[in-house]
Amino acid sequence: MGEFGRHELAILGAPCGDIQALVAQLLPHLSPALRVAYVDADHASGDAATADAAPETTGRPTPYVSENGLSAELVDKITYRQLNLTRALDRFTQPELLAHESVVLVNGNHFRARQQVVIVDPRKPLDKKLDRLTDVRLILLAEGQTDLPAVLAQHLSEAPLPPVLRLADTAAVASFIRQWYLRAAPVLRGLVLAGGRSERMQTDKGALHYHRLDQRQHTAALLGEFCPDVRVSVRPDQAANLPAGLKALPDTFLNLGPLGGVLSAFQADPNAAWLVLACDLPFLTRTTLEFLVANRQPARAATALKSPWNDFPEPLVTIWEPRSYGQLLRFLALGYSCPRKTLINSDIELLAPPVPEELRNVNTPEEREAATQELKAG
Repeated sequence: MGEFGRHELAILGAPCGDIQALVAQLLPHLSPALRVAYVDADHASGDAATADAAPETTGRPTPYVSENGLSAELVDKITYRQLNLTRALDRFTQPELLAHESVVLVNGNHFRARQQVVIVDPRKPLDKKLDRLTDVRLILLAEGQTDLPAVLAQHLSEAPLPPVLRLADTAAVASFIRQWYLRAAPVLRGLVLAGGRSERMQTDKGALHYHRLDQRQHTAALLGEFCPDVRVSVRPDQAANLPAGLKALPDTFLNLGPLGGVLSAFQADPNAAWLVLACDLPFLTRTTLEFLVANRQPARAATALKSPWNDFPEPLVTIWEPRSYGQLLRFLALGYSCPRKTLINSDIELLAPPVPEELRNVNTPEEREAATQELKAG
């Protein structure tokens, strides 16, 4: 995480009004594919402000909040929500408040961000802000500027020079930001959920054979076509009994059902996206997985398939992006261990499955017998 988010760019080197204008011009090119947050400071009050997909600051807190002892005020402004606080925002609260956003653009004249866009404008010399230029990704030349200032060229001399664009070429700047975001898309890892106790089936569902391999092996093989690394989520006591060739990922979050497996995967690699499949889906084929991966939206918390039986997201055939890790933990802290509830209340990409029947799971001996007969007949 950076100061404000996982994908953040500080824009500095020009007057604040020009930075705000640039963000406003970029938004039509970036949204709705990307959820864009903007971070600035209110010059009138000196308080930091955050806004979702809007270049304006929130303005001064109301006198009732700042003068009459109220410590927080949440206002529904119909088209957006506003939260006024008297307490300072620490660096851990900031990214939490913006966790739903894809990209955070920051006024770098006031705040730092992990990566930067530098505007070359003689009205805002950069010589006193070189310490903020830790990872410059783009240089923008303001009107009338053709060369880099010597101090900036010297500061960047030890690394390849970032791309240089005209500040006025908004479309090109937006295209750069989109490509920058796509290049940072998390690697996709695979997770087979096989740690259940299979109480209704009365035998380990992962060890059942509907195909040439048992369901743990079969599901891992399906995932292996799309993921460079596939793990099998199991209870700690199951880890030693997996078939050869499978990589166990023992639960570190215990007694939470499927949620424990997903959280354990994120604890193992919080910077990866996890394509999660339950092991009790014998009808699932490459067709569904190919569709899910092709339509993945890394800018959302997850990409999920709609259940053909209740229209809710199916959490056990889902790509969970890194931003969903904190959301899952937040729901757990509130007492909810159902991953579907997290999906329903998060910013996700929800897709109609290409072959709805492939999402049918098998949980009882009777269902197993029927599934075996149908698969043989097919």
